[in-house]
Amino acid sequence: MFPELIDTRPLRRAIDDGLNWVVRNWGDEFEAAAYPLLMLLKAIEDLLIATPWWLIMAILVGIAWLATRNWKLPVVVLVSLLFLGMMDLWKDAMTTMALMIAATITAIVISIPVGVWMSRSLTVRNVITPVLDLMQTLPSFVYLIPTVMIFGPGKIPALIATIVYAAPPLVRLTDLGLRSVDPAVMEASRAFGTNPRQRLLGVQIPLALPTILAGINQTTMMALAMVVIASMIGAGGLGYQVLQGIGRLEVSRGLFAGLGIVVLAIIFDRITQSFGKQLQGRIGLAEARS
Repeated sequence: MFPELIDTRPLRRAIDDGLNWVVRNWGDEFEAAAYPLLMLLKAIEDLLIATPWWLIMAILVGIAWLATRNWKLPVVVLVSLLFLGMMDLWKDAMTTMALMIAATITAIVISIPVGVWMSRSLTVRNVITPVLDLMQTLPSFVYLIPTVMIFGPGKIPALIATIVYAAPPLVRLTDLGLRSVDPAVMEASRAFGTNPRQRLLGVQIPLALPTILAGINQTTMMALAMVVIASMIGAGGLGYQVLQGIGRLEVSRGLFAGLGIVVLAIIFDRITQSFGKQLQGRIGLAEARS
């Protein structure tokens, strides 16, 4: 047995007592701050559940057609959605989709500005990169503990945990995309007298958009990867069906719900990848003409 050189019990007790103090004194403030996230999630979930199934199918198939201008992806999307309906997983799939969309929207709002900030400052990048490493490598259950203590079991801690897990790829790829813009293009934009904001919005972001879209794709996939863990604290949806299958030893329930998660992943992965390829093709064409 490795000798215990330092007694860590006081440190662990201090951390636990500190978190308990935060919950007692600031719990209401944290809940109030997270309330807009809950309203966003509930609004998306209510909208998806209230929308007729055929309309959601038509919208997603139409988006797939716009992304590819080909019949193959729309057929895949249609068959995948029909599978969800035939397996009686439609409502759970809409709940899972709402969690994924809410987490992705929130991650985009937070991650892109942070990525822009990192691309402009080496010091900021050196400070934030270890934080991103910690967010991606720390086991999800570790940061579920404080969120559940503060908010209690429910959708808010599930959404926050999903955002924390899914946001880092978009931050990294936004930073990478902006830093990868050709310096000659940036110099030419400066020669035309543009200010930093005009260069960012008119030159850097449009050229980095395929990379940023790849980050959104990764964020979406990682948000879906969290749905089973999030179901353990009240998120519901397909993850809860998988959890029930484990608890009841019902292989079929867990298998079909797991396939439902795979179906959603395929749909959103293929659509975002196709839009990214479209953007890359347009940027390449524009560069060739110039």
